[in-house]
Amino acid sequence: MNDVLKEAIHFLHTYYEENKLPINERDARIEAVTKEIEETKTYTHTFEELSYGAKLAWRNSNRCIGRLFWNQLHVFDERDTTNLEDVMNALFRHIDYATNDGKIRSTITIFPAKRPDGTEPIRLRNHQLLRYAGYDTTGDPASRTFTKFCESLGWQGAKTPFDILPLVIENEHGDCLWRNIPSSIIREVPITHPEYDFTSLQLQWYAVPIISDMILEIGGIEYTAAPFNGWYMGTEIGARNFADTDRYNQLPAVAHLLGLDTSSNRALWQDRALVELNIAVLHSYEQHGVTLVDHHTASKQFEIFEKTEEKACRHITGNWTWLIPPLSPATSHIFHRPFDNTTLKPNFFYRKKEQTGCPFHTK
Repeated sequence: MNDVLKEAIHFLHTYYEENKLPINERDARIEAVTKEIEETKTYTHTFEELSYGAKLAWRNSNRCIGRLFWNQLHVFDERDTTNLEDVMNALFRHIDYATNDGKIRSTITIFPAKRPDGTEPIRLRNHQLLRYAGYDTTGDPASRTFTKFCESLGWQGAKTPFDILPLVIENEHGDCLWRNIPSSIIREVPITHPEYDFTSLQLQWYAVPIISDMILEIGGIEYTAAPFNGWYMGTEIGARNFADTDRYNQLPAVAHLLGLDTSSNRALWQDRALVELNIAVLHSYEQHGVTLVDHHTASKQFEIFEKTEEKACRHITGNWTWLIPPLSPATSHIFHRPFDNTTLKPNFFYRKKEQTGCPFHTK
């Protein structure tokens, strides 16, 4: 039995069992899929299988603390879309739909699957659909390589700390298309603090994180272009994007604004600045009506997810190092318990290094 057929049968058993569908229908579907794989080396999911598989991929994502809402994922099926302009428009629709004027909707858009010969009909070059550019002296350092690639295509940013990068897509023939994202569908949040004047920091962040460079695998089929999103947990912005020394590195500036003594680590100035920066993020998103969860609430939601999965007699997997929040992790129950980090499928996978090495080369 080849790997695709093995994975397909496993997925179909899960799909029919969890949806309480008749066994005779399952067996007939497995027979049809087996024949299709024997003839073409691949098979086509029904929309219902595709949708449920994408939701299971979220449920099985060991690094995600927000899995309680896995069954609420909205699926856009774009498997027949290969024209680059149409792909671009589908990506714009995803951003607009997911943003929903700040009331973020968990969404995935699924483009054609990788073919048996390894060909990717569509490749999304962005790490996230919304992401800030990185230049030598300003912006997001994590985006510098991709920013230089975009500039080589003809894109020019304004060289501010928060320039939204264009979307860059490629088809199997090496044709590359880039477009600026319409400002009308981009929601950004200026960062303010309820007690301190953060105006001088001039910080902002976008509303919705849409991961676009991972591979969705369902039943042996790899969807290499399948951007997806939930919503932000505050610490992702306040304790990582803004605070990490290899990102925006804002803790010294916040400490200075607060008048903290930074001459000694024992003063815990970094901790105090980190808390106030995270308070500012939570305050700002709430003030602007944009969905965001704090890490304490997210941890409680994950605890509910655990109980729900246990009630359904499903094995709970997780990556402890990712599930604990980066701020005050010991206040979460997650910190005090181990997790099995076994990878279940369907799931989302990172590309292999050899696939992304200097990832922005077009044929």
